[in-house]
Amino acid sequence: MTSPNPSQQASPALGWLLLLPALVGTAISLLFPTIRTILLGFESGRIAGPSQFVGLDNYAGNLGDDAFWRALGFTLSLAVVPLLVAVVVGPSLALALDRAGGPLRRTGRVVLSLAIVTFSPLGVAAAWLRGLRSEATGVVTLAEGLRDQATAPVTFGLIFAATTFGLVCALAVMAFLPALRGGTVTAAMLVVGGLVALAMIAAALQTFSMGLALMAGGPGRSAQTLATLQYDYAFRLFRPGLGASLATIVGVLLGVLGLVATILAVAADLRISLIPRSGPADGLDHRSEPADGQKAPYQAPVYGQGAERPEGAHGQALGSRAAQRAAQSRTRGASVAGKVIGAVALALVTLIAVVWAWPWLSALVAGGETPGAGPRTQVNTWVPAVVGALVSVGVAYLAALGIGGLRPLGRRSEWLLLLFGPWLFVGIGPLSVADWQTVTDMGLIDTFIAIFPPFLVSVPALLVLTLLCKGLAERAGGDFLGGVVLPSLPMAGILAGAVALANAQELLWPLLTAHDPGLATAPVALLNRLSDFRAAALDAGVTTPLAMLLVAFAALVAAQLLYLDRLAVTAGKGSRSRTPAA
Repeated sequence: MTSPNPSQQASPALGWLLLLPALVGTAISLLFPTIRTILLGFESGRIAGPSQFVGLDNYAGNLGDDAFWRALGFTLSLAVVPLLVAVVVGPSLALALDRAGGPLRRTGRVVLSLAIVTFSPLGVAAAWLRGLRSEATGVVTLAEGLRDQATAPVTFGLIFAATTFGLVCALAVMAFLPALRGGTVTAAMLVVGGLVALAMIAAALQTFSMGLALMAGGPGRSAQTLATLQYDYAFRLFRPGLGASLATIVGVLLGVLGLVATILAVAADLRISLIPRSGPADGLDHRSEPADGQKAPYQAPVYGQGAERPEGAHGQALGSRAAQRAAQSRTRGASVAGKVIGAVALALVTLIAVVWAWPWLSALVAGGETPGAGPRTQVNTWVPAVVGALVSVGVAYLAALGIGGLRPLGRRSEWLLLLFGPWLFVGIGPLSVADWQTVTDMGLIDTFIAIFPPFLVSVPALLVLTLLCKGLAERAGGDFLGGVVLPSLPMAGILAGAVALANAQELLWPLLTAHDPGLATAPVALLNRLSDFRAAALDAGVTTPLAMLLVAFAALVAAQLLYLDRLAVTAGKGSRSRTPAA
């Protein structure tokens, strides 16, 4: 398609240049630590001591140890309820909200945002541990089951399912709602459902913070997760080789899941775009039609109203079908039954989430003290979290602009994501042994720089932003700046905020790299006081300070109403716009 503004077209060569920082960052912070983790698994020795090559002994030892298989079975069992919530409750609620119309859909987004910004694994653990106190009453007393070896696994599983219900449901709804608005509902819902299911399994495989805080393996190691078992091997028993071999095994599982998810997204021709801003009937700004038939700067035009339609063999489902469906929905309006069902579904899910989160909510209200968790602790928590998010998402955004926006390989460009796919779901845990060894070798332990997140690229952000840039580029008419960069920039900011929130709740990395109490982050400070919990009630909200919570909630609500509610996800070649050849 010929651009009406050729001066704004960008060369695919620029795409390779924008991709370069992500390739370098991936090599430094993901590929090299992965290789070192594998090699450490072939060694036997103590931390900071001599080591010797033992071949596959560590790997054989793990695979032949009942402790590994118990931990694997228990870890996978933790995924069952969140998986059901994500692929059953989430899409069901999303469908109900979508059919209920714009006002209720946006209300649901705002309500569910609370579950996202308030979630804190360590804070939740501290709240549930109040159930072990003699004066405890109510649902929190379920924690008593953590004392007994026979009941500890089931009890922890119930607590884990209860406390993650709201978060998992909220994230699932946010993922499925755009698929319902993109014009290829069945295909998009199936693909999104597959990605969500893979993500839930990957997250369960890396369960650490709540497991360490609540159980530390549980009575008789009956509730040991793979992540806490790896931590015990490498940093409690001081056998880094054994810990690295376990990390490699988990890393292989996560790598396979990541590659499967990447291939699924690319092979399904998944894309994300923006639905045109709706008219006054939907409560948002109305954008006027360009004068004199000229193409205005990118405004996600409604085709058939004077704006230019991109060329394509299938009528451009993403541009036309999504726009037509949105317009038809506004014209028809939601039925009374649809509104009632949506309201009841949202109320029911909210009630369940509040009931199961009540120990956490009541602990926030009750307050308490956490010695050593003052302003310096919040600086240690949020400065590295925000800086790490800006760097990792910023690098990912540049690569996404290169891959999805400038299309250096033409329609095959998304396959470049396979270079990053193995680390799509990999968190700090599987690479922690190698990263800790690197920081130790550099003499950075117990320094402020050591508590910064070690990842230079956020691969999940790269995937999402690439799919968005792809969808925008197909309709931009060659206007790279106005049609791709500017419309995708808010999503980069939203993802940076999400990564910052996740970084701030990270326990493992600052626990390993900063032993000085003056460098403790809020999760570490709270964990350090949990052993004295029966002597004094701790402030479970130290990991979610009110000021940061209000800022995060306000920002997320604005993002939901002004941007995220306009996203549409489509899948299949029938929704493809013509893209430039390589």
